[in-house]
Amino acid sequence: MSTSSLSHDDFDVVELAPFVPGTSGHAAQPLREMPFRHDAWTPQETDALKDLFGADEPLPAISEHLVRPLHSVRSKIHELGLRRNSTKEWTELDDAELARRYGNEATATIARDLGRSCSAVYVRAQILELTEPQPPEWTEWEDAQLRAGYTRATDVSRIAAIIGRPVSGTASRASKLGLKHPNNPVGWTEPEICRALELLDTGIAYGDAIETMVGEGFPRRTKAGFGPKIRAAGYTRGWGRARLPEEDALLRKAYATGASLTPLRTRLGRTRHSIKWRAEHLGLTGSHSAKNGFRGGPDWTDADIASLKAHYGTMSNAALARLLGRSKLAISTRANVLGLVHGYIRPWSDDELRALQLAYENEIAIADLAGALGRKPMSVSKFATKHGLHFGRRPRTTPAPSIETILALDEGGGGGDAGNQSDKEEPGEVRTHSRKREPRDDREGHTTVQRLAERHPERAAAERPQGRRERRQRRRDASRKRLAN
Repeated sequence: MSTSSLSHDDFDVVELAPFVPGTSGHAAQPLREMPFRHDAWTPQETDALKDLFGADEPLPAISEHLVRPLHSVRSKIHELGLRRNSTKEWTELDDAELARRYGNEATATIARDLGRSCSAVYVRAQILELTEPQPPEWTEWEDAQLRAGYTRATDVSRIAAIIGRPVSGTASRASKLGLKHPNNPVGWTEPEICRALELLDTGIAYGDAIETMVGEGFPRRTKAGFGPKIRAAGYTRGWGRARLPEEDALLRKAYATGASLTPLRTRLGRTRHSIKWRAEHLGLTGSHSAKNGFRGGPDWTDADIASLKAHYGTMSNAALARLLGRSKLAISTRANVLGLVHGYIRPWSDDELRALQLAYENEIAIADLAGALGRKPMSVSKFATKHGLHFGRRPRTTPAPSIETILALDEGGGGGDAGNQSDKEEPGEVRTHSRKREPRDDREGHTTVQRLAERHPERAAAERPQGRRERRQRRRDASRKRLAN
């Protein structure tokens, strides 16, 4: 049962049980000040928004009145769940403005200026009988212009513009009158196709052949319909400029000698299909010695493909290209076509493995090591990472070390500070491939103990090596064991 008590502010407080401050076992804490957004909506603004929205005021006007962005007003309306239900009456001034502008301006513009929706404007225009009436009856003059335009194969849109009617209405009227536009004539007849082929064999252009046939009484055809029809009838002349006798002579020579047609296509500025059409026209199809006359090199025989499958992946592409007498690009392309996978990697020798370990211990950059080994830096980096040797970013040395220089580092103790210097060096001499170690930030996880903790989290802290030389020796032994495996 709830009880009520009188507070110090003289208003009733309904509570479930009487509560006296100070009786709790916890010390009273001051109330935390709530953060206030500078763009938060105040109750006065919310009430003003509801009033303006209920009065059917346009949203831009509401935004201007509240001095808030339009998107903010729309978001607040959505948050409050307000729905527009226009009850604002149309005044005589609104009707006059609508009658003056309707049909001359966009409906959306009129609706925006009147503060109403487009559907409301459409409904009001229909009530005021402002909607467009039925189109007027076609006159004899318009029908005469329509017949003349169809006879001259004038575009329908142009006829509609001359008459002053929409394109759809013009096409409907022509269909009602039984007119057939020349762009869509009746089907091709056998005499028409034969005459077209005769004219094109003389070498004239499509447009000239169309005009000639129209003068002879055949229906007018467009180029878009003329070309596909004659090509379907067996005509194989390519598009573009006329053929020269010299071009035909070069094409015949290429087919006779079995040369590649690709250089000829580039030299003549013709497309691949144009060359094939002309060869068919000259009766050269099938006479080329190569199956694919456009290939730059020799065709792949069954023996070449068998040799490629047998050796691909066991040697480098350069060596395989020399074996087959082809280019590296041809080897790679044909292997991709056949779906072959290259798995060739030059095996690592014992000296290279030792040089990899010494380079890692003596702060030699991966690029310098790759140059000394004659390998790609990416290949060396992947191999080292696979075996747990993370080189990271290291400065390059000048001059670049050779593999002999790297292997010589193992003579002085294998990676210690004193071992990095040769017995022949003077005390003040500094080797070009050595660098000063920069102190690392222990907080970023770069210390040796932290790296070991990441690699071997199962180790206890007391079991980890503490001495610097002991840590280096353990890393060397672990790396050599991995490389041996």
